[in-house]
Amino acid sequence: MSKKMSLKPFICITIGVGMLLLPVLGTAGEGRAKMSLYGGKSGEVDFNHHLHQAVVEDCSVCHKDFPQEKGALEATKKIGQLKKKQVMNDTCLKCHRAKKKAGEKTGPVSCKQCHKK
Repeated sequence: MSKKMSLKPFICITIGVGMLLLPVLGTAGEGRAKMSLYGGKSGEVDFNHHLHQAVVEDCSVCHKDFPQEKGALEATKKIGQLKKKQVMNDTCLKCHRAKKKAGEKTGPVSCKQCHKK
């Protein structure tokens, strides 16, 4: 998968006597605050992006399967790099259900709680 890397801040990690400069691929507050995601026959899904950034704190947790670009989720499905519902099942629901099991505040854990149909 080809990702465009924009000029963003770098973090510096010291390893022994050397240093490693790593780009920060995403920081909280980037991207649209809220968005509507394609939800197939079940209807659109309202997604609070900045809320998830604040809770998860590491963009790569969600963006491990698709780039941090507008429309990337649907584009990666279209070219066959993601299966339908893959991110929702493997990332979203897995996290929400783990938080619920731990007694923490969480997002929806069923289909109808997300889809607007």
